[in-house]
Amino acid sequence: MVSRSRSIKSVPRSSVSIPFFLTLVLALALGLATCGGSGVHGKPGASGVRDPYFPKMGNGGYDVTHYDLTLAYDPQAQHLTGTAEITARATQNLSAFNLDLEGLDVEGVTVGSEAARWNRAGQELTVRPRDDLDKGETFRTTVRYSGTPETIIDLDTPAEGWLPTDDGALALGQPIGSMAWFPGNHHPSDKASYDITVTVPKGVRAVSNGEPKSERTTPDGRTTSTWHTAEPMASYLATVAIGRYDITRTVTKSGLPVYVAVDPTEAEASKQVLARIPEMMDWAVRRFGPYAFSSTGAIIDRSDDVDYALETQTRSVFPGAPAIELFVHELAHQWYGNSVTPKSWQDMWLNEGFATYAAWLWEEDHGGATAQETFDALYRGDLGDDSDAGEGIWAFPPAKPTGAAHVSDDPVYERGAMVLHKIRQTVGDDTFDDIIRGWATTHRHANADTADFTAYVEKMAPGKDFSEIWDDWLYGEGKPPKP
Repeated sequence: MVSRSRSIKSVPRSSVSIPFFLTLVLALALGLATCGGSGVHGKPGASGVRDPYFPKMGNGGYDVTHYDLTLAYDPQAQHLTGTAEITARATQNLSAFNLDLEGLDVEGVTVGSEAARWNRAGQELTVRPRDDLDKGETFRTTVRYSGTPETIIDLDTPAEGWLPTDDGALALGQPIGSMAWFPGNHHPSDKASYDITVTVPKGVRAVSNGEPKSERTTPDGRTTSTWHTAEPMASYLATVAIGRYDITRTVTKSGLPVYVAVDPTEAEASKQVLARIPEMMDWAVRRFGPYAFSSTGAIIDRSDDVDYALETQTRSVFPGAPAIELFVHELAHQWYGNSVTPKSWQDMWLNEGFATYAAWLWEEDHGGATAQETFDALYRGDLGDDSDAGEGIWAFPPAKPTGAAHVSDDPVYERGAMVLHKIRQTVGDDTFDDIIRGWATTHRHANADTADFTAYVEKMAPGKDFSEIWDDWLYGEGKPPKP
């Protein structure tokens, strides 16, 4: 437009005809009408957040604040019917946005009250609202879908997504499996509250995160239950467990509700560890600071239904009766991973290193090996029967896993815990306790990365030199020099 105005000024006024002038005014008016008052068009949100290990996961242009999922599952047919109402805020002017959804058949999409155009390409469900969304606008997207949910075998090997079991199903999402059973912004950097309503056939029950809002039985014997999670939750921590569970509710001395769902075949073997949940909660609060959620508990399924434990928010999932050290590990994740959630999967050690060290602390506080003894044994490679890490813990630095296939490997766990112990050696027990409690409190219900953590440690211990820990233990290749 600048060059056009200059050409007009160069023409003598007497040579400009009235029709030409009117044409120019009309063209300018049409241009303003097309651009809108702000002169800014909406554009599509990014189809991924460019996570260094899972670049296709997550989506740009919006922030989800709440998921309202209504599900019905037929275990015999392995058929899931779902409606996802997703409330989000646009972080840019949006003409289109993506949701992550693997498999399943989409039957319709609306944005607000208007039908929206949509298309599928791999895991990407692209939604085009009838009208562009303005930056800062809150909007609701409804997706109706159905089909047989997929079990995903990811690069890090364990099966995830929707896992059919003999009496129902189990939904586990780390790191990318949650997109197998509901559409969403499936990256840990976008946390939201949840309402999950599940209808299941007679004889089985459904358990999820948070607290139960209601449970009702239909005339044909089906049960519909709704679970509510008020605190922000990353989608990989959402779960639905369907089966013949015995579900109990108790409370701790502080009044915190404890919801436990146990497969009847595991009830006797689990009794002892479950009875110690109040004790473990008291210990964890003393060690890590205030608990960030409104309930706790566990889901214990049969070991032949799933072969790993996962720190699903408010109540972790276990394959059979867990050892107390494993329970402590998963419980610690409620602080480190669930409340303080990594900004990207590269920061996985902030989850697993902390949870591993928590189990070391439990041992130390309950008459077992001290954290120093465990550290020394790991460094020597003298691990007994409790670990198969061996020299594998030096395969890569915990803050730089060598690709998506290794974000859950031994260096992330054991060497990550060793980084924490090196910090403890450097600052002393009192300051170290302040660091681990303060870290959980400062970033409560938020996201953080490794740079945030190292800066926090240095702030909490001014005058201390951490360069060797960061250079050799956190980011360094190979086995560090002997401590």
